Amino acid sequence: MSKKQVDYTSINTYDTLNTISATTKNIWIVFHGIGYLSKYFIRLFEDLDKNENYIIAPQAPSKYYKDDGYRRVGSSWLTKENTETEIENVLRYIDAVILSENLPNDVQLIMLGYSQGVSIASRYIARRKFKCDHLILISGAFPKELTNKDFDFLPESTKISHIVGENDPYFEKDNVIAEKERVVDILPQINFYTHSGGHELDLDSVRNACNSLAD
Repeated sequence: MSKKQVDYTSINTYDTLNTISATTKNIWIVFHGIGYLSKYFIRLFEDLDKNENYIIAPQAPSKYYKDDGYRRVGSSWLTKENTETEIENVLRYIDAVILSENLPNDVQLIMLGYSQGVSIASRYIARRKFKCDHLILISGAFPKELTNKDFDFLPESTKISHIVGENDPYFEKDNVIAEKERVVDILPQINFYTHSGGHELDLDSVRNACNSLAD
């Protein structure tokens, strides 16, 4: 048996919330976790000021049915199968999303990854040398292959926040401590935050991270 490979063009969607205008202060690129669709994930940001915030939610390419009734659809960014090729496919897709949006330069750019989306947001920044003003990592594992050299291009002004729920069933206390120690070695400017919930995106804690890091 032989494994072969082809290169082809694919089409994927993404969702946006609000519009870019003269009052826009922040542009968010937000990556959902496993099981989400971008059209539902983006709704978590509806309480942000509509005049000041424009949100872009890319859609993970791999879809699947989540229930035996074949009604609920979820998605995944990556698996352990053919991971390196799939990473490059995802990064090319994000390239196309950003190019299509033609983002202005005079606003704050925030990159946010939740759960599995943490691996996508951090890999995109590291591999594409993509500069943002604020990187927010929520309830997700940081990719093991990344080192501090992958992020040495970031200016000191780049803000980095790590948020995890105090009752997150996927993160035992010892694992959280070990993860923090590892990530600090890679991103020494990182700030850590918690909220009282579990494995979820808590918008108040995101606001807290943004406000406490405001210039």
